[in-house]
Amino acid sequence: MSIPATLQYDADGLVPVAVQDYESRDVLMLAFMNREALESTIATGRVTYWSRSRRKLWVKGETSGFRQYLKAIYVNCENNSLLIEAEQIGAACHEGYRTCYYRRLTPTGDALEQVQEQIAEPY
Repeated sequence: MSIPATLQYDADGLVPVAVQDYESRDVLMLAFMNREALESTIATGRVTYWSRSRRKLWVKGETSGFRQYLKAIYVNCENNSLLIEAEQIGAACHEGYRTCYYRRLTPTGDALEQVQEQIAEPY
């Protein structure tokens, strides 16, 4: 497998990854990948990330059962971030929402309002 040599990782060897539902186009989450996570994602079709808090690879859904299946990977113009289109099974958010972006700022910017319903128990 050959990952483009032009892909730029940060000082920790990570690249930010925006994840989008391939059908609804909803932005599901933001995570990070190292080279090994990217290679695993391509090889298996199961989206795999690098967990910065646990300091290890994390296959989305390995504990929750809410998996992501790879549909496409895009690289931005500066070669320093990825956009993954995925088939999301269940909640993408560990709080039990379909997307991590289930809240928005009120027009005055002083509060958050919930704009989605929780679809699963937090995990």
